This record gives sequence, C-alpha cells and structure tokens, in this order.
Amino acid sequence: MNSHTRYAETKLAGLEAQSLRRRLSPTRRLDGLWVQRGGRRLLSFSCNDYLNLSHHPAVKAAARAAVETYGAGAGASRLVTGDHPLLSQLEARLAALKETEAACLFGSGYLANAGLIPTFVGPGDLVLLDELAHACIWAGAKLSGAEAVAFRHNNVEHLRGLLAERRAGAGRVIVATDGVFSMDGDLAPLDELSAACQAYDAWLLSDDAHGVGVLAAGRGSGALFPGAVIPLQMGTLSKAIGGYGAYVCASQPVIDLLKTRARTVVYSTAPPPACIAGALAALDIIEARPDLVCAPLANARAFTGALGLPEAQSPIVPVIIGEAQAALAASKALEYQGFLVVAIRPPTVPAGTARLRVAFSAGHSEADVTRLAQAVRPMLAPS
Repeated sequence: MNSHTRYAETKLAGLEAQSLRRRLSPTRRLDGLWVQRGGRRLLSFSCNDYLNLSHHPAVKAAARAAVETYGAGAGASRLVTGDHPLLSQLEARLAALKETEAACLFGSGYLANAGLIPTFVGPGDLVLLDELAHACIWAGAKLSGAEAVAFRHNNVEHLRGLLAERRAGAGRVIVATDGVFSMDGDLAPLDELSAACQAYDAWLLSDDAHGVGVLAAGRGSGALFPGAVIPLQMGTLSKAIGGYGAYVCASQPVIDLLKTRARTVVYSTAPPPACIAGALAALDIIEARPDLVCAPLANARAFTGALGLPEAQSPIVPVIIGEAQAALAASKALEYQGFLVVAIRPPTVPAGTARLRVAFSAGHSEADVTRLAQAVRPMLAPS
C-alpha cells in the first residue's frame, strides 16, 4: 500500500472513531418538499430551497428555454466568450434588488468570497471575521495573504476593540460576517457593525446567502437595517432563489475591478445559461408573491413557539444535541418517523454543539410543522 493511501485510511479511521466521518447519501428530490433517500420517501426539513422554487414550473420552463437558446454551458470564462446575454440581465436585477450600482455573478458562493476578499486585501492588510462566519469567508481571507483575526460572534464591542488596537498598523481593512448565520439562523447586527466600520474606515462585507428571498420582502437581512452601510453585499442563487451561482453587489468601480481581477471570475467558466434564466424567473416570483416570501420565517416561528425555543430570526432553527453520535442518532430517529433532518457535526459547528439543523420552507404546512415539533420535543435537553 502506498503512503498516501495509508494516510487517507488513518485519517478516515480517526474520523470514524469520533463519529465525524462524512458519507454521501444519494437523495432524489421529488418536488420542493419530499425526497427519496435510502429507499424511503421523506418530508425534508434540511433543504435550503426555502421557497421551493427549484421545482416551480416557471423556473424550470425558463431554464429549459435558456438551454434551447444558449446551450447547456457558457463555454468559456466571461472575459473570453462566456459572457452570454442573460448574465448582464441578472446582474441588473440583483443590483436593483440590493439597491447598489452594479453586480458581478460568480459560479458559487464559495467562489464569490474566495475571489472577492483577495481582490481587495493582501499582505499588510487586515480581515476581521465573525468567529462563526462561513468557511468560504475564512478561505477568502486566508487566500488573500492579509492577517485574519476572529471577533466573538456578533460581539460588536469586541470588534471595536480589535479595530482600535489594530487599525493603525494595517492597510486596508475588511470586516466580514454572515448576514444570516447558516448553522444558527441568527442575524448579524449589521447596523452596529456598519457604525463600527465607518468609525475606523473599514469595509463591511455581508454574506446574505440565507437572507435574500426570505427576509425584508425578499431583499435580505441587510434591508432589515436601513441605516447600515454595507459596501460589499454577497449572496447566492442556490437557496431561496432555487438554482446555482452567486453574486456580489457593490458600487460600479468595485464591480468593474472584480470583473477584471477576481481570479474566480477571470479563470472560471461563466455560470450556465439555465441557472441564470431560472434565477431571473425566480426573482419575478419573489417580487410578485410577498406571501410566499414570508412563509418560511412564519413556519420557523411556529416551530420555535411550539417547543419554547428562542424565536426564530430566519428559516433556520438549530436544535442543539451536543455530541456527534447523539446528533446522528436523533437524525435517524426522525428518519424513522418520516422526516429528513440532517445532523450537523464538527468541524462545521464547534465541538460539543452537534445539532439538528431544521430548515423551513414556504411549502411546509401547519400540520407538517406541528408533527415535526412533536417528534423533536423528546430530544430537547431539559431547560
């Protein structure tokens, strides 16, 4: 056996012993709610398709039409021949949604943050990140070569202290956070973060992947804080918008620089036409259906109310179990009752906080939410 295979086997055995090895589970999404997995039909509470738009007839029809018109793929990076006409249409729509001058599309949320941060900071600069910021924000900060320092989760005073201590010795400074935290479902205090950034000439970056389409009439978590100045607004097309891809909304010069210098734009094939056309159709629905936009949060709050949990701030509700093996067992118990609620384990979440991450959608009925709450209640730790 060669050394790299031995290394892999040793690492896998260690992860297995800690209940931290991950395995793929082929899952067929039958519609926006139901999935087929392991030979069973399950009601899913683990999908980020908060508005169930990935299966909406208008979204699928738009994607099919784009394939017929433009082909299955973009064929090249945007700076070569891949800049198909739908890209600029969607960028204009997203900029209008986020009330910015312009937008730049990326192939995924990970690519967006991995390209955005290194475009604006490098060695001698500073990135201050919420300790629970998404892995792709941390990846972008590390790729940039700037110093990356965590501040305590949603702790603005700690951030201010770090800015006061380190700002004078740094060049450019980015403060980066999730708008909606993907594993806890809570919101960043963007108004207070914005004030701190303005006081110390730092640029605020908010990743609103889980807010756009479901909060503040679909505009996302930033719109909940109208006084906040957020010069770098990132989000994805893969959650409430129901497709795949990501964007950054900002001033025109910022976007122009991204399109000429962000490595994940310059050296990546452009997003395929079907994804972009589907996103345009999804935005039409989001703008026309405020009732749909409000439903995921309403369902999440019905769930937290039924169980006496802190009121949900987003469609994401964590049920903290503790140890990884216990979280896996809880997930399996729910599966036996017909629910898919995936266990989330370290390193995605801190050690000792393995959890059921419950994600609510517009399609879940009141009865669905009630049944899940009844199934989860015995799993809650005594208060």
